[in-house]
Amino acid sequence: MNRREALYSIAGGWAAVAIGRRAAVCGAAQAKKKRLGIDRFSYNIRAGAERSGAVPLLVRGPLDFLKHSDSIGAGGIQDDIGSRDEDYASQLRRYAEEHDLFIEGSTSLPRDASDLERFESHIRTAKAAGAKIVRIAIGGRRYEQFDKAQQFRDFAQRSWQSIQSAEPVASRHGIKLAIENHKDFRIPEMLSMLKRLGSQYVGVCVDTGNSFALLEDPMDVVRGYAAFALSVHLKDMAVCEYEDGFLLADVPLGEGLLDMPEIVRILNEARPDVQFCVEMATRDPLKVPCLTEKYWATFEEVRGADLAGALRYVRTHSKDKALLPKVSHLPISEQVELEEANIKTCLRYAAERLNL
Repeated sequence: MNRREALYSIAGGWAAVAIGRRAAVCGAAQAKKKRLGIDRFSYNIRAGAERSGAVPLLVRGPLDFLKHSDSIGAGGIQDDIGSRDEDYASQLRRYAEEHDLFIEGSTSLPRDASDLERFESHIRTAKAAGAKIVRIAIGGRRYEQFDKAQQFRDFAQRSWQSIQSAEPVASRHGIKLAIENHKDFRIPEMLSMLKRLGSQYVGVCVDTGNSFALLEDPMDVVRGYAAFALSVHLKDMAVCEYEDGFLLADVPLGEGLLDMPEIVRILNEARPDVQFCVEMATRDPLKVPCLTEKYWATFEEVRGADLAGALRYVRTHSKDKALLPKVSHLPISEQVELEEANIKTCLRYAAERLNL
């Protein structure tokens, strides 16, 4: 090859690189922008009011919930679709596709072999509705649910068996199960199960607020679960001390102590395809009685340093108790209005500050 040919070859190579870069930039520009979805629990007050007939039906079924979420600017929903006929599932899927929305399902693990049929029916319906992810909540607040360490160990063993039973069903249907950190398992316990299972069909629904009730730093939670994130419950929180520990309050995104932009950045970087749903629980603050003997019954491996760190975190970020949300004393109509306003505040903040 002479000098001129070599120069042409080099120039051609750089041209190819430039074209490739332009294509990548164009592709990135054309990539679908994420929009914040809404988790069903965000409408817990309204759902109860609709069941009692106190307010008109608006979010009662998944299709109504999807349409309402779309009308206020959400990008999708996470909901317990249950077992539905083919026509209903098709309506859900068609509406989501026509309005560029996503759907995630939600259900519980099979309790035992006799419950596998119910579980598979829920998975089948979620898939027919267009869902690729189904969120799973296993337990509740372990410090309230159990009085002895052995009770929690038994619960953990049952949960592990249920996960093992559920995984083949999910993989057969091509649906991924996102287990929420639901004030039950701490990071090492959850990751131990996931790594032991070693399945691409089982990961985490990362709840950004729940695990502080287990004395885990919120950013440690996000970083710890990021690689396993299949879904996200995005929430902000406020805290203050009380005599038995601390109060943990759900507040609209951007009004609490969490670094929401950094949380979204970490999760997007680790899992570019993950979808975010706000879980804005409009309710009174939860009590986390971490200074009581009962609280510690199931935390055999938790260090005193974790308690010290959590209380230091609370004292550093504490709000005046009077400023924490209190809603249970309000008439149901006002609770419903406040719930709707909180959700809309979250959607607005996500669009303006989180690129969601």
